[in-house]
Amino acid sequence: MGSRSHPRAKRSQAHMAKKNYSNEADYVVVGSGSSGAAIAGRLAESGASVIVLEAGKTDNKFLTKKPGMIGPMHSVPQIKALNDWGYYSVPQKHILDRKMPVPRGKVVGGSSSVNGMVYVRGNRANFDSWAAEGNVGWDADSVNAAYKRMEDFEDGENAFRGAGGPIKITRNKIPQEGSLQFLQATADATGCEILDDYNGESQEGVSRMQQNAADGLRYSASRGYIHHLAPPSLELQSEVLVTKVNIENGRATGVEVTDTGKRSGGGTRTIRAGKEVILAAGFVGSAQILMLSGVGHAQHLKDQGISVHADLPVGDNLHDHMFHALTFQATSSTNKGTAPYFAKGTMKEILRPGSTFMANSVFEVLAFLKTSQAASSGNVPDLQLHLLPWSYVSPNQDEPIRHDVDPHPALTVLTTLIYPKSRGTLRLASADPTATPLIDFNYLADPADLDLLAEGSELVREIFSGTAFKGSIKTELHPGKAVQGQDLRDAILNRATSVYHGVGTCRMGVDELAVVDPQLKVRGVESLRVCDASIMPSITGGNTNAPAIMIGEMGAQLVLNGK
Repeated sequence: MGSRSHPRAKRSQAHMAKKNYSNEADYVVVGSGSSGAAIAGRLAESGASVIVLEAGKTDNKFLTKKPGMIGPMHSVPQIKALNDWGYYSVPQKHILDRKMPVPRGKVVGGSSSVNGMVYVRGNRANFDSWAAEGNVGWDADSVNAAYKRMEDFEDGENAFRGAGGPIKITRNKIPQEGSLQFLQATADATGCEILDDYNGESQEGVSRMQQNAADGLRYSASRGYIHHLAPPSLELQSEVLVTKVNIENGRATGVEVTDTGKRSGGGTRTIRAGKEVILAAGFVGSAQILMLSGVGHAQHLKDQGISVHADLPVGDNLHDHMFHALTFQATSSTNKGTAPYFAKGTMKEILRPGSTFMANSVFEVLAFLKTSQAASSGNVPDLQLHLLPWSYVSPNQDEPIRHDVDPHPALTVLTTLIYPKSRGTLRLASADPTATPLIDFNYLADPADLDLLAEGSELVREIFSGTAFKGSIKTELHPGKAVQGQDLRDAILNRATSVYHGVGTCRMGVDELAVVDPQLKVRGVESLRVCDASIMPSITGGNTNAPAIMIGEMGAQLVLNGK
């Protein structure tokens, strides 16, 4: 893989670019993102015919292939709009009625084509807790096998890591001096271990970050499972909006779609699934499509004029990670958040691929630490720190504008709540499939969530006062060291931001609160599964892209094993 073309990639691209899309396959997978690409690729690899439906356009462009483009992709509205659904939450009453942006990838590869490429499996205890709730087969050892299948880790294979899989995992080869100082400063302040691999046996500690990027390229799920795996029986149909699942006599028979590309003229079609329809459209899309199809809270569907096929709690259990950013001016970082600096780096990267910050994620170090609340979260690390050697937006990035950042070289830490106690909902705004759903995370409804962000912010300040920085930290730029105590808690209400890790709206389980069972089958509807992060009963401890790909791998095994 890497920067060389896969021997079958050209044929596969030509196959997927044909003018007349098919209207029937064994499996119809809705969504080409983290989970969708994985389950589709594996099913097609088995010889089954698979149609993958994606509302967005191609990912074969510099913007989505080059890791360092993550910066402008999220900070420049005109660029962001090229690959994003443009969702916002409803006003969040516990954080000053702010409307939170909800970026979701509208492009082949879905959010795996636009995210920060932070590769975190989650804590092994997360999966054992899923299994303890009755989700047999989702324990840590079982999902470990799926993770190993998907990985091509730069350190090679061991009991916990995989090699030779579709997703390349590396570390940044040119970290900033300040990032390395942060490793030692965190260990000094907390007594934690400096880890070599937080995705191995133990997560607790501080470590160089792992990224799904290599050879100057983003390794999205679509790159790994569609373009490079290139199974000949897979057909990718882009610029196709799924409007509903057709359910006949309690069985999913296919989907209704609208072709939105210029070549199609906006026509509608029915695509039939000989075996199964698999929704992998993410925590927003999968829940929305289920409800549009008559699967959800019965009264809510009736209120929208939708006939009910299955009365299920679709859209409940919504939750997400949140962070509070602290930025420090630092002479041990050389990156500047200015247009000229970025343009220079881009030109150098074009001339010498893999040699600049553009070849990597913006993040360089992660820490997983325990706060005073850890006992209530299973006594595992409940605080995650993301370090990026750049200045960051202040106070928040709610408005759809290009925000200015401090031009000084800086280090920013995203103090991250990884086990939120607050829960929200997702509901239809109308029966129009093009209408943005009502996304209500209910952020910080539980006071313990704010307590943890405040405690974590104070810990970050302690870390940055350490001697390991050798005097390179000049001042706290944001929110500023004068913001203390209650003022800090008040500031967090305006400054805290989503990590864009929404999960849970199609909860997996064995009780009446579940939408899908442990085989990912929608309760009460035959031949219909959901396979993405929306099925998580509870969120994983860390960034959710890797778990979403793992869910795709697990889903493929369930289907292929006849479960």
